[in-house]
Amino acid sequence: MGRQVKAAFLDEDGVLNVAVMIDNKPATPTSLDYLCIPLEVKPCLDRLKAAGYLLICVTNKPDIERGLMTQSDVDALFGELRRQLPLDDIHVAYHQGDYCYKPNPGLLLDAAKKYNIDLAQSVMIGDRHTDIQCGQSAGCKTVWINRYYPLESTPNPPADFTVESLTEAVNWILGDKP
Repeated sequence: MGRQVKAAFLDEDGVLNVAVMIDNKPATPTSLDYLCIPLEVKPCLDRLKAAGYLLICVTNKPDIERGLMTQSDVDALFGELRRQLPLDDIHVAYHQGDYCYKPNPGLLLDAAKKYNIDLAQSVMIGDRHTDIQCGQSAGCKTVWINRYYPLESTPNPPADFTVESLTEAVNWILGDKP
């Protein structure tokens, strides 16, 4: 099967792009007009890529099923993320309750099978407790970016490391001193 690789699994909204707040809850931008990729993201991903990590976005996207977005809206957002960021792949769960819908680990397990990823050497970076549960269930290290969302639960059990930015997360992953 070949040599296993390590991956950085990255949630989309709140990690790769700024989450849009609706009723005090983080949500996905529904069009390119609302997509905002923080300046820190590309340099952070470049550092992870240089350290040998496969970069895979893993995201829930129930907004098509809910009638808030079309598939072409989602495709446009993913196209822009791929254009601006050095992502190797994007894995998406569209339906709540599916085995791959976070906090279930299916997105990570599917990517591990596709790319021969060593999950124990990989990390899940997310801003929601469901991201951390997903990574823990898959056997990855986990980093929670605490965005201080008013209605968000703290991960329980806690993530391996808690930070306030993607830069801090990458520093921890790579063992760099802040």
